[in-house]
Amino acid sequence: MNQWFQVVRRELHIMRGRPIYLLGSVGVMVASALFFLTFMGEGLPEKLRIGVVDLDQSSTSRNFRQQLDATQMGSVVEFESVSAASRELETGRIYGYVIVPRHFDEDVQSFRAPKMQVYVNTMYPVIGGALAYRDILFMVNLTNGAVQREVLRAKGMSDHDIMARIQPLVIDAHTVGNGPANYSYYLVNMILMGVLAMCVTLITAYTVGAELKYATSRELLDRSGDSIVTAILGKMAPHTLIFCVLGVALQLFLYGPMHYPMNGSIGWMALATLVFVMAYEAVGVFIVSMVPTLRLGVCISALYSVLGFSFAGFTLPVSSLPAALQGMSAIFPLRFYYQLYVREVLYGTGFAGWWPFLVYLLLFLLLPLAGARRLHHAYSYQNYPRN
Repeated sequence: MNQWFQVVRRELHIMRGRPIYLLGSVGVMVASALFFLTFMGEGLPEKLRIGVVDLDQSSTSRNFRQQLDATQMGSVVEFESVSAASRELETGRIYGYVIVPRHFDEDVQSFRAPKMQVYVNTMYPVIGGALAYRDILFMVNLTNGAVQREVLRAKGMSDHDIMARIQPLVIDAHTVGNGPANYSYYLVNMILMGVLAMCVTLITAYTVGAELKYATSRELLDRSGDSIVTAILGKMAPHTLIFCVLGVALQLFLYGPMHYPMNGSIGWMALATLVFVMAYEAVGVFIVSMVPTLRLGVCISALYSVLGFSFAGFTLPVSSLPAALQGMSAIFPLRFYYQLYVREVLYGTGFAGWWPFLVYLLLFLLLPLAGARRLHHAYSYQNYPRN
C-alpha cells in the first residue's frame, strides 16, 4: 500500500504539470454536455426547412403547403421550379422537397391517385432528413384523407361510414420507457457516455504511453517496487476518480434538473458507471501494452473508441448489421452499458434484469493481465521508439 500511495502521489504531481489531463476529461465532457443538451434541448429538431414545388396552384395544393408549414418540425420554403429546389437540396439549405404535380386537385377529387415525388437529403444530418420525410408523408396522407372525406360527404355518407373507409384500423400506440418519444432521452444519454468512454480510453493510453515517451518508466517501477500491477493501479487511481465523478455528475444532472426518465435506481447506475470507466481503462492499458509506443497507442485507442458508437446498438440495432460484424459488438464495453441502461433506467428491471451485462463489463478488467508482462518488459528496457 505504501508503494501504491507513492505512485498515486507521483501521478498527481504529473497531472498538475500537464493541463491536458483536465482538458481531456473535464473540459471535453463539459463542452460535449453543453453542445448536445443545447442541440437536443427540445427533444426533436424543429422548423426543418422543407421545399415545395407547387405545379398545380389549386386550393388543395395551397392547403397542403399551409398544413405542412404548420407542423412542429416543418418550415416550408416555396420554389418555382424543380431545378431551384434541387440546388438548395444539394447545398444542404433544405432537408427535402416535394413536387405537387399538375392537375393534383382534379386527380384527388376523381380518385386517380396522383403521384407526388419526394426528394430527401440524408447525407448531412440523418435525423433531419428522416424527420422531413416523415412530415411530408404524414401530410400527404392527411390531405388525401381530408379530400376523400369531403367527396364522400357530398355523396351523402355519414361521418361514421366515412371514417370506417378512410381509416379502417385505428392504432393505439404506447411507447414503453420513453412516453414523450423524446430523441434526447436515448440519444444524448448514450452519446455523452460514449464521449466519456472516448476520453477514458485516450487519457489512459496517453498516461501509460507517456512513461515510455519521456523515459520515466523505470522511475515508476522503482516507486512501485518493480510491480507493474501496482504501477498501473496507482497511475490510474486519480483518473478513475475523476472520470467516475464526471459520469455520476452527468447522470445526476440528466435525471435531476433535466428530468430524464429514471425508472430504476441511480445507485445502480453509479455502480455501472464505475465498472464502465474501469473497463475502458483496462482496454486502454491493454492497447498500449500490445503496441508500447505513445503514438500508436493513442491512435488505436481513438479508432477503437469511435467504433463503439456504431456497435453499441443505440443508433443502429446490432441485429441489422451484417452477420460478420454482429459479433464485433462484444468487444466494446459501451454495448453492454447500453443494454444495462435500457433495462435499469427505461424498464426498471432491477439488478436481476441486467446483472449479466455487469459481468461482461467486469471481464474487460482481465485484459491488462494479458499484456502485463509485455508492458513490464517495455517499461524496464525502454527499447521501443519514443515518437
